[in-house]
Amino acid sequence: MTSGAFGALAWDGLFSIFVTLGCIVLAWRLLQEVKWDGILRQPQSTGAKLLQLVVSVVLGHLIARFVLDYWHWTDAVKWLFIS
Repeated sequence: MTSGAFGALAWDGLFSIFVTLGCIVLAWRLLQEVKWDGILRQPQSTGAKLLQLVVSVVLGHLIARFVLDYWHWTDAVKWLFIS
């Protein structure tokens, strides 16, 4: 690999980090709208907040994985038309 390829790989990694963090923040914001009173015994406790954090990380990661996979798939489709 040349230094240009390493640079492209580094930018792709940085892009993936920002997309993943953005999706985690989005999931956290969306989970703030859930009424946790009916689900948890003590929705304001530290454990409940930790559970919300873990759920937002998991959901954010899944959403980011979908977005990044879709991004790479659409980028790969161009090779079908290049001859």
